[in-house]
Amino acid sequence: MTTLLHRARLRTLSTLVAAALASQMAWAINPFTVRDIRVEGLQRVEPGTVFGSLPLRVGDTYTDETGSAAIRALYALGLFNDVRLDVQGDVLVVIVQERPTVAQIDFAGNREFTKEVLQNALRDAGMTAGRPYDKALIDRAEQEIKRQYINRSLYGAEVQTTVTPVARNQVNLAFNITEGQPARIKDIHIVGNRVFSESKLKDLFDLDTGGWLSWYTKSNQYSRAKLNADLEALRTYYLTRGYLDFKIDSTQVAMSPDKESMSITINITEGERFVVSGVRLEGNYLDREDEFKSLVTIKPGEPYNADEVTATTKAFTEQFGNYGYAFATVNADTEVDSGNHRVAFVIKAAPGRRAYVRRINIEGNTKTRDEVIRREFRQFESSWYDGEKIRLSRDRVDRLGFFTDVGVSTAEVPDAPDQVDLVVTVKEKPTGSVQIGAGYSSAEKLSFTFGLSQDNAFGSGNQLDLQLNTGKYNRTVVVSTTDPYFTSDGVSRTVEAYYRSAKPYQDQGGNYRLITMGAGLKFGVPVTEQDTVYLGVNAERTEIRTGTNIPAAYLAYAERFGYKSTSFPFTVGWSRDTRDSALAPNEGRYQRLFGELGLLGDARYVKTNYQYQQYVPLSKQYTLAFNGELGWGKGLSGQPFPVFKNFYSGGLGSVRGFEQATLGPRDVTGSFIGGARKITLNTEFITPFPGAGNDRTLRLFGFVDVGALLGEHEKIERDAFRASAGVGVSWISPMGPLRFAFAVPVRKKAGDRIEKFQFQIGTSF
Repeated sequence: MTTLLHRARLRTLSTLVAAALASQMAWAINPFTVRDIRVEGLQRVEPGTVFGSLPLRVGDTYTDETGSAAIRALYALGLFNDVRLDVQGDVLVVIVQERPTVAQIDFAGNREFTKEVLQNALRDAGMTAGRPYDKALIDRAEQEIKRQYINRSLYGAEVQTTVTPVARNQVNLAFNITEGQPARIKDIHIVGNRVFSESKLKDLFDLDTGGWLSWYTKSNQYSRAKLNADLEALRTYYLTRGYLDFKIDSTQVAMSPDKESMSITINITEGERFVVSGVRLEGNYLDREDEFKSLVTIKPGEPYNADEVTATTKAFTEQFGNYGYAFATVNADTEVDSGNHRVAFVIKAAPGRRAYVRRINIEGNTKTRDEVIRREFRQFESSWYDGEKIRLSRDRVDRLGFFTDVGVSTAEVPDAPDQVDLVVTVKEKPTGSVQIGAGYSSAEKLSFTFGLSQDNAFGSGNQLDLQLNTGKYNRTVVVSTTDPYFTSDGVSRTVEAYYRSAKPYQDQGGNYRLITMGAGLKFGVPVTEQDTVYLGVNAERTEIRTGTNIPAAYLAYAERFGYKSTSFPFTVGWSRDTRDSALAPNEGRYQRLFGELGLLGDARYVKTNYQYQQYVPLSKQYTLAFNGELGWGKGLSGQPFPVFKNFYSGGLGSVRGFEQATLGPRDVTGSFIGGARKITLNTEFITPFPGAGNDRTLRLFGFVDVGALLGEHEKIERDAFRASAGVGVSWISPMGPLRFAFAVPVRKKAGDRIEKFQFQIGTSF
């Protein structure tokens, strides 16, 4: 490395001398007409690059100015260590010495980042194989590598570069990295707070000094972006509680000498608490002032709340947009009475001009067809601008699940003040997945699962699914496809074929089986923007295959109605989902109603199921969740409800603390046969996991479950209900949502099978 730098200094000195000599030569040579130009010393650089950079051509007059300009132009390319001009008669000879090029880039000592990630970072900084070697570029590359490590809180990372000359005037670069340890937060102090305690304010932060789960959450690793987010949360906390003059005076981050720990000090001024004295409207409200007044959430007599001010101005802007005024401006000016700590608001509105949408342009969809996005839009081209329809359209595109980000922006049309273009920007994500797994249990022994799913097949928006499960007792094959726009009005169509082989009562031993195969056709009809009704029909063939230890309930049904049953059940359903997340919801509601009616075929029955979930946010950290499920089945035409259509209860998803599917009636052999009526009630109090901060992917919950399972002709009585209470952990892991629960039955009956610890891979409740 030292030798190479010494050579570089000598080359620089010789270059300067050569440039000076060339300049003197240029002055010494009388101007002449250039008959020819030759270039000597090229190895990899194309001659055309040199000729294209020279400020003179054959036939031009060579002067001292053009000679100096030629040398400067060739140096500016950054490709040469040395450039000289020689004159042989009326021939100009350009003599160059090329810089070495980078042949190979390698890394050593990198554990936090893969080689590919670092190579991409260097590429963005202009350093790639094949580029000319430049010391300034090496310095830039080292700083870029350090920047990548600083983003991971590795402030002590050191980078040393080894340059090794190789054949054909090339060099190999090796970046030797010493990563060090992540900088961990030792202390966080808030100075200047009088109203709220420091501990209460620090609870707002995602950053903390660490706990026993910091290895997972990394909440004690400093990040400037996280700190800015925490400071914004602190500012919002005060501004939503009346402290109009609140400000963050300074933020000091002190690093330890070893760059492995730091202290954060935040200096604040709380100011006084202000109360809203009044709100009045000024400007043009389209003769709908009362309508706009109903949107005001700022309440006189209550403390100033910045969120309510923002919500009010946003609601006004959106309301103007609903009437086609895309360029409306709404401002909430304050009239502050500092002496009495009161503030009045004047909301000034200027609707501007009404506009209509000329075109809707879509950007970023490299795979998904434009049609798939456009058919979700409720705002049409050449129609009046409607803010409500645009927001609904954006949400509908987002709910497709094909994109990580969906944005809609408005662009003015030049020379057309009453027109706008909408630009829909999407960022696609992978929509296909393959799941392969294996499991072992005392009941199922070794089983394999395989799943192939494509939610956006070939960019068409259609969904394809294949599910395969093998086990000693339960085997399943399901193939389905869904066309969400089977008709132009948004009616969906699902075609499904399935085969299921099960032995429900594994504890009884034996080799009997329940085999169901069939196919179904289902249509989803959108009734409103939030509600969908499902209608379908299935063709099923169910066989009770006899064997040893078959439950008496199955045997009795088979002897009366046959061991094989063919039916054509009709299905009807309805769903609505307003949860903010399907995996870790904090607020919203989910409802689902499903009905199955068997009128054709051997089995005559009706079966319904209704589920209701409600999530109530108590704060940023705490959520109260409720789940209720009702199931009801009845046999028709004098037949009992088919035993193979029974509901089951017990275990995760119903009443925790009891073995899966062991509640309810039993037959004379003691087998758990399920029931025709089901009641389940669950309540959960969800909190952050201790030590995990505000990380919503890992949460702790306490719960109370109540449920009952009844036969078709049993009455609902208090003694039929079981109840349990316990605690659990939910974790959105890389393999999917995991839930662990430890429950203690608080209401049970003799003979109930207790299983206090249970887990599942799946969704909530």
